[in-house]
Amino acid sequence: MLEKVLIANRGEIALRILRACKALGIQTVAVYSKADADLMHVRLADEAICIGPAGASQSYLHAPAIISAAEVSNADAIHPGYGFLAENADFAEQVEQSGFIFIGPRSETIRLMGDKVSAKDAMKAANVPTVPGSDGPLPDDPAEMIEIGRQVGYPVIIKAAAGGGGRGMRVVHNEAALVNSVQITKSEALAAFGSDVVYMEKYLQRPRHVEIQVIADGNGNAIHLGDRDCSLQRRHQKVIEEAPAPGIDPQARADVAAACVKACQEIGYRGAGTFEFLYEDGGFYFIEMNTRVQVEHPVTELITGVDIVREQLHIASGLPISVAQEDVRFTGHALECRINAEDPQSFMPSPGRITTFHAPGGPGVRVDSHIYDGYTVPPFYDSLIAKIITYGQDRDQAMARMRQALDELVIEGIRTNTQLHRELVRDASFMAGGVSIHYLESKLEDG
Repeated sequence: MLEKVLIANRGEIALRILRACKALGIQTVAVYSKADADLMHVRLADEAICIGPAGASQSYLHAPAIISAAEVSNADAIHPGYGFLAENADFAEQVEQSGFIFIGPRSETIRLMGDKVSAKDAMKAANVPTVPGSDGPLPDDPAEMIEIGRQVGYPVIIKAAAGGGGRGMRVVHNEAALVNSVQITKSEALAAFGSDVVYMEKYLQRPRHVEIQVIADGNGNAIHLGDRDCSLQRRHQKVIEEAPAPGIDPQARADVAAACVKACQEIGYRGAGTFEFLYEDGGFYFIEMNTRVQVEHPVTELITGVDIVREQLHIASGLPISVAQEDVRFTGHALECRINAEDPQSFMPSPGRITTFHAPGGPGVRVDSHIYDGYTVPPFYDSLIAKIITYGQDRDQAMARMRQALDELVIEGIRTNTQLHRELVRDASFMAGGVSIHYLESKLEDG
């Protein structure tokens, strides 16, 4: 087992990793920016090292500072969490070249899956279902673009190969707008991601966002931990997640999960990962793979009993996955609400001092959060401050527990999106299950 792990992140995920390390007897090193000296995991870690100013580019995104902290603390490994450098292939490579273990996939795997064109090619080779499209980068010749558009069928979506987070995308509804839309997307992609490579996919009208959680050891052993539905989104950012995804055909579910396991074996995947799909009319269509632990991993943990972060640490230590596929049991249902420090109307960030924090409790309630009375939410980072997760014997019970948990939740001193969540878990369409990725934005637009 690893002896000492440096946690290269902040907030709730840093505290989550610290707890998993402590449970395994692993020493922890917290790194933090000058704005984050009061974070809970910084207080609880065995060692804490300031790595720079408040700005993420000078601290949590500054690889040399993180690696230097690992050197001076004699850490064995670095856990990147999610966000920041978690899916940065260059960082993973630098970590391993510096003699440390990167708790995640190999750098070449991150690079492969980070480019959406190469990722799609790899999935096709493994027989993972993909969205019809250009089968690679779009050519520069307008006539060839138009011909591909005709073959795929409108509407189509143009995507940046190096894009992410909902950026670098443009929907095209007819042939007349295609060439100009491609040129605009290429320019935006170059400015945002340093690459103007774009590709085309069929634009599905009312899909759901369903993803498959996998764990693999890099030596050909891989399992899946079922699926999650993350369709309640705003501007491509997830708001509520649940496991399992409601209303999925059992055979389609089993087939796509098996395909994901096979893909992990073929690409030599190591660690925890998530295959993200659009799901429409009984069909799954691969969109991307996240090569890290997901924000929404707790809902999977609750329905399987598998500690995903613990498995990451086991695999990084060179140990096998602690559970075989045939031993994974899916029981009950779980929901997760992301509580953000943001204005409930404008959705603008709402940093500031939390004067009162009361976490909900009771059977089947889990709260992953780093906040506390008197904690000041800084203005420099993501606005996620808490995850409220509930578990029930079935979806109705999980939903009822979530309604009660949100009613109990008290966060004063700053604005949050708690009221939106209270409304959503009482929304008839969401309660029925199976809403599309466009549902929340349409609901918000309608007032």
